[in-house]
Amino acid sequence: MNADLTRTGADSTDNQTAGSTDSAWRREHFVSLLRFAEGSIREDGAACWLDDAGRPDTSHPVETWITSRMAHIFAVGQLLGVSGSGAYAERAIAGLREVLGDAEFGGWLAARGEGDDLVGTKEAYAHAFVVLAASTGKIAGVPGASELLTEALAVLDARFWEPEHQLHLDERSRDWSTTSDYRGVNANMHSVEALLAAHAATGDAVWLDRAAAIGDRVISWAEANDWRIPEHFDAAWAPQLEYNADRPHDPFKPYGATPGHGLEWARLLLQIDAEAGTEGRRTAAAASLFDRAVADGWDEAHGGGFVYTTDWSGAPVEPRRFHWVAAEAVSTAHVLARVTGEERYSALEAEWWGWIRRYLVDDEQGSWHHELDTDNRPSGRTWVGKPDVYHAAQAAILSELPLTGSFAASAQRAGQILA
Repeated sequence: MNADLTRTGADSTDNQTAGSTDSAWRREHFVSLLRFAEGSIREDGAACWLDDAGRPDTSHPVETWITSRMAHIFAVGQLLGVSGSGAYAERAIAGLREVLGDAEFGGWLAARGEGDDLVGTKEAYAHAFVVLAASTGKIAGVPGASELLTEALAVLDARFWEPEHQLHLDERSRDWSTTSDYRGVNANMHSVEALLAAHAATGDAVWLDRAAAIGDRVISWAEANDWRIPEHFDAAWAPQLEYNADRPHDPFKPYGATPGHGLEWARLLLQIDAEAGTEGRRTAAAASLFDRAVADGWDEAHGGGFVYTTDWSGAPVEPRRFHWVAAEAVSTAHVLARVTGEERYSALEAEWWGWIRRYLVDDEQGSWHHELDTDNRPSGRTWVGKPDVYHAAQAAILSELPLTGSFAASAQRAGQILA
């Protein structure tokens, strides 16, 4: 592995890219995001949706994907030495096992409301995040995480993996008896993230092989589509390019291409290579995805910011700015700069951090606005409140860590740099 990829920011005097957000601020901001997130974790461990001030929004049920993301980030914090993070990680892992696990049919509920109000569909997206939380928790030594990981990997494998396609199906009924005809790339993207973490936590090559197979399938689809990734598919995995044309604002299944996913996939492809020891194999594809996402997504004409979605010619469909897209942009630019040594990525990273600090970071609350309008003012049409800190926290700390296949492994190698 290239030595530059295994060096932590803490031990390197040339870690900072020219003009980038300074290391001290990044570290402090990561901690502030975790402090903001502490209010989400209930006594039983399930994580609440947070409002703009970090208060639990009880109009939402507690959801598996949010609880898993919070467990993961707190476990990363524990690995890095953030005081108190271990207790929150342990509580959230317990919440996944005891509150959101489905004792009757197995697996995990999408969400649980008050009393017996269960959102009982079984989603690959949510199960992937359980695997991520459990993997990071196991690496951090969080009690209960190892057992959770064994169970979650078994469910993801038995209930969602389609070996004939080398991809995960999307959704099943609570009792597993029926399967939706819909197939989607979003669940598989987060499955790649989870499987890379599972490989780091277990050493089992099957999880790395699956992550690589999914990534290569997405490369083939994107390359055939001018590097815009088809998001939606039918049961035979045929692209459905006009899916949800009448619902362009859907937070999980929007119409068209999603530049933020092009950015996120680019980073994940580089992490597959880092985990597999195949550096360089997928760099060209990652760069092509990045360049297409930036060309389509960055809205220079309206003060900067990334649009949420475009049509298949690259014209904006939903021009509002969602925080996670900017988080993935700076993260991927940073990783591409480290892998390729090209200054252009460092320059973009610095520019985008400047935009993030001007428009997205809510210094008063120690968090990020989740949505801006086209004038870069806080908005709330699709994302109301600040449900979680996963994307922002990962973006804040990434440049302080060595590059591996997962944030957990990277944080473990970096050690207690925030103690």
